[in-house]
Amino acid sequence: MPLTVVVGGFFGDEGKGKIVGYLALADRVAAAVRTGATNAGHTVVHDGNVYKLRALPSAIVNPHTRLYIARGALVHYRVLLEEVEKYNARGRVVVDAGTGIITDEHVERERRDEHLAKRIGSTLTGVGAAMVDRVLRKLALARDIPELRELTGDVQELVWSHLDKGDSVVVEATQGYWLSLYHGTYPYVTSRDTTASAALSEIGLGPRDVDDVIVVFKAFVTRVGEGPLPGEIPPEEAEKLGWVEYGTVTGRRRRVAPFNIQLAKKAVRANTATGIAITKVDVVFPEAKGVREWEKLPKEAKKWIEELEAELGVPVLFVGTGEEVVDTIDRRREVARR
Repeated sequence: MPLTVVVGGFFGDEGKGKIVGYLALADRVAAAVRTGATNAGHTVVHDGNVYKLRALPSAIVNPHTRLYIARGALVHYRVLLEEVEKYNARGRVVVDAGTGIITDEHVERERRDEHLAKRIGSTLTGVGAAMVDRVLRKLALARDIPELRELTGDVQELVWSHLDKGDSVVVEATQGYWLSLYHGTYPYVTSRDTTASAALSEIGLGPRDVDDVIVVFKAFVTRVGEGPLPGEIPPEEAEKLGWVEYGTVTGRRRRVAPFNIQLAKKAVRANTATGIAITKVDVVFPEAKGVREWEKLPKEAKKWIEELEAELGVPVLFVGTGEEVVDTIDRRREVARR
């Protein structure tokens, strides 16, 4: 049952989309399932194309991969349909009939909520309001939306079918461990759990279905919105280091801090990680830009990664060295030989 779950280890924006895109191509993944909601944007760059995805899985870069949206996810149906048309994905996409639907009314409710806007720093994309309606059992589902009728199906059954045939399946979770409603920096969190266990629950899978859990970290930490960020550095220092980034969905500038080993340790343990991916290594170590072989990585970058690996107690299987999906060092064979 070759199922891999990809989750974030910090506050989101770690590069999960890049890793899912890489796996889709390198492992010829048969299906990818996106969990979470459309308040999280994943950016994937491949062959000169930039995919900014709020609903579809980042495995879209492999034209042969089926693209599924989990039953426990929440999507704004217009956002979904726009992505399906923009990226010519019709025929590959299946939305579970039970997927929750965000409406303009949910967005308006959030925009009127000063607590969310000013104190929490919410993206105000209607996700929290839709989650409230889901809990109260009055939320519209994908099966209720005529425009989605051709796209709906039973994603749980489809994934089971893939696993029974031995197909490779990737689960793409959203945001990061420290934004979990239960385990993150409450109240400065998102409206759902963001762990690997929660992603499986949204699809309807169990722990024994899983082969690997890849926790993705960036080589530095970023956070959008309010809430604690240990070791946060001033904006001017971030500019000098070249660590300036902006959110995919909101366009807001991300707050920045150096890599935090304590936050990483807890994320690794809570997600029962079997492997780690580190992205944006080229931003911290510019000489690593575009390197795709471990032997050619700068010595200081290698040393830093090996020290992280030793402290976290889990192998670093993937090293991201550029925006392009294939600018990735894949260490799985090397680790397997140890």
